[in-house]
Amino acid sequence: MKPEFSPGKNIAIKTPAHEYADVIHFYQDILGFKQLPHNAADPFESVCFAFGDKVLWIDKITGISQSEIWLEIISDDIPAAKKHLEQAGCSIRNEIEPLPDDLNAFWLSSPSNIIHLVTDK
Repeated sequence: MKPEFSPGKNIAIKTPAHEYADVIHFYQDILGFKQLPHNAADPFESVCFAFGDKVLWIDKITGISQSEIWLEIISDDIPAAKKHLEQAGCSIRNEIEPLPDDLNAFWLSSPSNIIHLVTDK
């Protein structure tokens, strides 16, 4: 049986360190988005904003030259989802960023190189 997929609640903008303060200023002061608290065990300096029914994460990343958008996908069966996506020729990209040991998830790249966190949470 094919696993089910749905959009997750998180969107991340991986931001170069030299642009981080300006990006925070844009969402917080210019657009006036509400900053949200977060207590995730995030290895990056991050700020979260309410983005409709989503959470917009701005992550400060050293060593990148331009921003990247990362999205979250929820699946009802992670092992079946991974197998299904691999069989469909999709690229599993777990090498790009470590995941917490207690998170049932994996990284996926779309054909246009957008990174997705596929998780059951």
